Amino acid sequence: MTAPKTFAVKSFGCQMNVYDGERMAELMAADGLVPAADPAHADLVVLNTCHIRERATEKVYSDIGRLRKDAAKRGAVAPMIAVAGCVAQAEGAEIVRRAKVDVVVGPQAYHNLPALVAKAAAGEAGLDTDMPVDSKFGHLPARRRVGPTAFLTVQEGCDKFCTYCVVPYTRGAEVSRSFAAIVDEAKALVDAGAREITLLGQNVNAWEDEDGRGLDHLIRTLDRIPGLARIRYTTSHPNDMRQGLIDAHRDVESLMPFLHLPVQSGSDRVLKAMNRSHTTDSYLRVIDRVRAARSDIALSGDFIVGFPGETEAEFADTLRLVGAVGYAQAFSFKYSPRPGTPAADMADQIAPDVMDDRLQRLQAALNRDQAAFNAAAVGRTCDVLIERKGKLPGQMLGKSPWLQSVHLIGNHAIGDLVTVELVEAGPNSLTGRMPGRIAA
Repeated sequence: MTAPKTFAVKSFGCQMNVYDGERMAELMAADGLVPAADPAHADLVVLNTCHIRERATEKVYSDIGRLRKDAAKRGAVAPMIAVAGCVAQAEGAEIVRRAKVDVVVGPQAYHNLPALVAKAAAGEAGLDTDMPVDSKFGHLPARRRVGPTAFLTVQEGCDKFCTYCVVPYTRGAEVSRSFAAIVDEAKALVDAGAREITLLGQNVNAWEDEDGRGLDHLIRTLDRIPGLARIRYTTSHPNDMRQGLIDAHRDVESLMPFLHLPVQSGSDRVLKAMNRSHTTDSYLRVIDRVRAARSDIALSGDFIVGFPGETEAEFADTLRLVGAVGYAQAFSFKYSPRPGTPAADMADQIAPDVMDDRLQRLQAALNRDQAAFNAAAVGRTCDVLIERKGKLPGQMLGKSPWLQSVHLIGNHAIGDLVTVELVEAGPNSLTGRMPGRIAA
């Protein structure tokens, strides 16, 4: 097989996969490959996969078949295909055997991607799903040019072992990156153009440094980096919300008033069956402490409906929790059994039509609260970080401190922090105008 000259990376799933996809692209560029002008015509396609949802593995095989079929339709040579991410970690050699792909690399080994591509070009299948003790981050190239917002992984893996989740098996145990390495990468991101950095981890608030200091210490340090205007973090676990991190929301101006804190269910029995290790009461007490520190904070959550054995009364408990919290936004899913997880073998699996009905009712409640949160923002004046151009002439799009999408008309550059008045709210975005001007 000819060594590839162009590449494309297609990432699925969480923000950590987006970060990993960006780093893999940087690895390929550092090795001399060029991003394909048209990803459909790339010599090398990296499918950076997610294993959270049902039939994730089958989707990978479908994407592989589509890439080869599209090349055949054009009369072109099929691209070299690399499968990366959590499906690669879970399926490993089976993907090589079944799909005859060229490279399979897990999320802890993708720093070896250039070497694996070289092996594939020499006619050998490249497979690496090891979870080495030494960190992959020390092998990654320096960050060069990024947009106004950037992701920065600070923690990986999970020790919680929720009964529905594959992450502990595909990402490994909880590991915190070193304090010095994170600060160095954050400075490099700012030098490369970032105004906002989102700290990432499967349980990001479990991060701690070599001296046992928590995420709040890291945030307070990053706050002192010149040019870094905004800090965010995701995803957190309720049991890892230390008081110091809560206090940082009160004290650190650059830490945005937004917290994504998954709860999954409003039923204590279901939470116990999920092995979530918190209750609805302990979760709500964390929320109360956060709001006491930062009264305007926007809250986000994750929910699973139709977990095995969930009754209608237990689902009603979830709706009551939603009503009590008033989420600014949230993600909700139907339970899907993941092979190898304890919940997949539980009795009382819920019928698909019941899950569909519950999901629709939950999403109606979440959409109601998101619309109410956006409506309550009308009349506020806040800074909006401009991220990209809009579809209309002169229109720019950015994010409010509460992670709401805001569109406005003006002569602004991408990366500008613009003070605007929020004048109109929709279900998913707001309209802003410069104070004293009439909104277009």
